[in-house]
Amino acid sequence: MKLLVLTQIEIEKLLPFSECIDVMADALAALTRGEMYQPLRMIARPPDAKGLIATMPCYRSGPDPVFGLKAICVFPGNPALGKDAHQGGVLLFDGETGEPRALLNASAITAIRTAAVSAVATRVLARAAAGDLAVIGTGVQAHSHLAALACVRPLRRARVASGRLENAQKFACEQQPKFDFPIEAVDSAEAAIRDADLIVTATSASNPVLRREWISNGAHINAVGACFPTTREIDTVTMAAATLFVDRRESALKEAGDYIIAAAEGAIGPDHIKAELGEVIAGQATGRSSEDEITLFKSLGLAIEDLATASYLYKTAQQKSAGTWVEF
Repeated sequence: MKLLVLTQIEIEKLLPFSECIDVMADALAALTRGEMYQPLRMIARPPDAKGLIATMPCYRSGPDPVFGLKAICVFPGNPALGKDAHQGGVLLFDGETGEPRALLNASAITAIRTAAVSAVATRVLARAAAGDLAVIGTGVQAHSHLAALACVRPLRRARVASGRLENAQKFACEQQPKFDFPIEAVDSAEAAIRDADLIVTATSASNPVLRREWISNGAHINAVGACFPTTREIDTVTMAAATLFVDRRESALKEAGDYIIAAAEGAIGPDHIKAELGEVIAGQATGRSSEDEITLFKSLGLAIEDLATASYLYKTAQQKSAGTWVEF
């Protein structure tokens, strides 16, 4: 059997946000329908290592069953070296025989599918007229989210903030030629968030970068950066005030510091999670209930998202004779 190998550049060419958004919506609905199997990710964090490794297995049933496994290293110091903090690969296996079908660059898949899921959340939860975007962070996910959200809402402007103003200025300068709405660098998260009706937090922060008093009624928040039980981007008051949606309840309760820390402080409990995003897509739960409601989607990233993306790329590469096919 031949194994498909796809590089970062090849994946970026084969996977436009406009198509990945629909792939992610289908995958999340399939999870809700019970067509996907996914245990919690396993993380190994050696005490003397500069990073960690996580393994994320899953399975999709149906007429063409497939297994997927993402092995991803997270090295927080990589951005200072000009590298993505996420490094690894996504493996795709035939669900009938177990034969490996593909090895794909995990950095590219993670960057695109994470932002595409936030775009799905924005499409189903944000107000229809929302168009003033605040982006907190200037890394890989900030770049991806700007492009992905522009696919689902007619953005009027974007303001970006980072820990250092010069990073925000560089981001705005690099991104502005790609879009027809103004992109402005500002000197604080508060300056970006005030009056915004779409907010993305995509940072490596351990403590809140967003506070309730800065947030306009009716805003929608995509909280992306904090993915460990001990880290958070969202303050407890906002977690309690917002209507909370997650990619998966089990993952949020066990892994999302934004939820876990607020729950430990007694502000919220499991019932505060209104729905999984897939339940809203599948029509099993409602989304936004009023124009003034603050909606918050807590994204952790799921193995089923990697599997769905890898399956789409495998079929697309077959159709377009793309990638490198090797005997394995």
